Amino acid sequence: MLTNQNNMKTLLNLTVLMLFTCTGFSQDINFRKKEFLLEKGIAISGYDPTSYFSGKPQKGKKEFSYTQEGVVYQFENANNLQTFKKNPAKYEPQYGGWCAYAMGSKGEKVEVDPETFKILNGKLYLFYHTFFSNTLTDWNKDENAFKSKADVSWNKFIRR
Repeated sequence: MLTNQNNMKTLLNLTVLMLFTCTGFSQDINFRKKEFLLEKGIAISGYDPTSYFSGKPQKGKKEFSYTQEGVVYQFENANNLQTFKKNPAKYEPQYGGWCAYAMGSKGEKVEVDPETFKILNGKLYLFYHTFFSNTLTDWNKDENAFKSKADVSWNKFIRR
């Protein structure tokens, strides 16, 4: 009889663990959909996240779309899509795709120019850029300080 009770307790514990795991995953997807910069539901204005690592951002195509934990990315070709699938954390933009400088200087979410970017320590950072303002230039003046502040600011969005 004791063995049956232990089996029931184990089964109950596993069920509860699975419930919490599934709920946490669902919350993560909802967070990403809400907090990431999406244009018509697409990340990085439809740019291929892997293309930044070759030095020239390229527009993705609808036929090469992929949803990573609730966020839709588009890719230039099937090869880039497969590259992303192998290691999405490497290619996803930092701070949900929002301007790294604004996140570091004011803790705010500001839209970006998807062609204004920097790869730093193997990570993609995007920046706001108009005719009169290029925040990448400002970021470069004190990159370490802005990055530290941006990390703290983004963590506040994550913990809401």
